[in-house]
Amino acid sequence: MKDQWNDHPTSTGTVSNPQHALNHEQKTKIAVAYGDGIGPEIMKATLRILDAAGAGLDYEEVKIGKEMYLSGHTSGIAPDAWDILRRNEVFLKGPITTPQGGGYKSLNVTIRKTLGLFANVRPCRAYTPYVSSHFPDMDLVIVRENEEDLYAGIEHQQTTEVVQCLKLVSRPGCERIIRYAFEYARANNRKKVTCMSKDNIMKHTDGLFHQVFDEVKKEYPDIESDHHIIDIGSALLADRPEQFDVVVTLNLYGDIVSDITAQIAGSVGLGGSANIGSSISMFEAIHGSAPDIAGKNIANPSGLIHGACQMLSHLGKNQVAARIQNALLRTLEDGIHTADLASEGFTRQRVGTQEFADAVIERLGQQPQHLKAIQHTGDQKPIEVKIPEFKPAQKELQGVDVFIDWYKDDRNPNTLGKQLEELAGPGLKLKMITNRGVKVYPNGFPETFCTDHWRCRFIAANDQQAVTYEHITGLLNRLHQSGLDFIKIENLYTIDGQRAYSLGQGE
Repeated sequence: MKDQWNDHPTSTGTVSNPQHALNHEQKTKIAVAYGDGIGPEIMKATLRILDAAGAGLDYEEVKIGKEMYLSGHTSGIAPDAWDILRRNEVFLKGPITTPQGGGYKSLNVTIRKTLGLFANVRPCRAYTPYVSSHFPDMDLVIVRENEEDLYAGIEHQQTTEVVQCLKLVSRPGCERIIRYAFEYARANNRKKVTCMSKDNIMKHTDGLFHQVFDEVKKEYPDIESDHHIIDIGSALLADRPEQFDVVVTLNLYGDIVSDITAQIAGSVGLGGSANIGSSISMFEAIHGSAPDIAGKNIANPSGLIHGACQMLSHLGKNQVAARIQNALLRTLEDGIHTADLASEGFTRQRVGTQEFADAVIERLGQQPQHLKAIQHTGDQKPIEVKIPEFKPAQKELQGVDVFIDWYKDDRNPNTLGKQLEELAGPGLKLKMITNRGVKVYPNGFPETFCTDHWRCRFIAANDQQAVTYEHITGLLNRLHQSGLDFIKIENLYTIDGQRAYSLGQGE
């Protein structure tokens, strides 16, 4: 294999389309990262197709991934690379390899959050019978919140036995992604948007997502809408995906269900992904770098090709995107398949990565004969969403949850509860203790298993007295002096008169 950096097309390389050469001055410049593993091979194939189709692009390379990790950049990207991404505003990215161990952070998560790429858009379509799938009519889009939720990555080990991960969900984050899903549906003639959450359990975080969905959907009466709890929603996606059109959900759920839908459609290797921000956007395949097959010219470039077509549509080049997608469909119909798609019934020619790209290029301008062709009547601007200005709410302090690292041989919550009642002091009283969310004091059940991690809820000593920060700091000082190890506190508020914290299970 040639050196991966010397064999790449560049902005000064050969242009396949003569008319494209005439319009060289009008090219749109984008940032390109070839990535790791199979990344350089599938990127080379994809850029060749883009040039041959007359996409009118100019490429500025940015190095990310394993090479940067091993050079000492724990995030996988050098500081000066950010300038390239911000200058170009559109980024086509190959898959990257994150080295094992060493505290390396996910580069994808870092880029998405740093550049504000709030919407992850993953179309998922079946290509039966040329690609095996039980769902020939499947054609849906997962729109996933891309910046917050558990992917905020805020974790702590709080006691010897218990670790925590914070789930952060914001109203602006919910509203941006939900509005984007409806605008996407409208722009792409989609008929329905389905929200998925787990708000029957996480009533404040997922509850906020569902609440904002119910508010926003009223502004789109032309689009059908519904809601599913994520567990049954995932089951329905796997069993009856044809009943869905656009699905909008939170970050973790979106990551899971988009892989489910890609797989049941035929192959994760076919999936493309758009990461959309207010000013910068990134496009990629949804699969990984597959280092075990790197350099063998056998990888399927279709996922990155689909990601590149999403990029073209984002740039207002819908007709070029459709030209490439239809050529790819015709290639599949003609039985020209890479090894991962090869079958006895429909494969006429088994080809490598670059040969597959050659076949797509040969079919530019052709329409599929059996699969549904991609139709774009004209070019359009990127989808924009606007959210209302922030309005501060009225917060009132109601009490405090103090989390304590406490271990005794019998783990008897009554022992801890009686000690805490004595330490509550003026202005506060102990309401309950929970362990892993379940109330264990007062009147707990002896069958409840307890760890060394205790949530101790203190509220106002009487209804006529307000809780103050001085009450809380005094309590913490008494706990410290008594030898109790408090590891975290969460203030309890009402927001505009509504309780803004969860009850304990059994409270």
